[in-house]
Amino acid sequence: MIINVSEAKAKLSKLVDMAYHGEEVVIAKNNLPLVKLVAHHPNAKRKLGLLAGQINIPNDFLDENDEINEMFYGESS
Repeated sequence: MIINVSEAKAKLSKLVDMAYHGEEVVIAKNNLPLVKLVAHHPNAKRKLGLLAGQINIPNDFLDENDEINEMFYGESS
C-alpha cells in the first residue's frame, strides 16, 4: 500500500498496525515513495561477560607515565 504523507498523518495508528501484521506500507510525498514502514524486530538479548578470562588488564593500567605527561604538558618545573 502506498499512502501520501498527509493521509499517513491522519491514519498513523492504522498504518502501524498494518505494518506490524506484515503488510507493506510505503509513505510517499507527491506520489514519490520515500520510506517503508516496517515492524521492529529487536536484536537478540546481549550477553555480558563474553570475554571473561580472555583479557588481562594490568594493575598499573591507570597509573600515569611521566614520559607521556611531558609530551602532552611539557617539562614539569
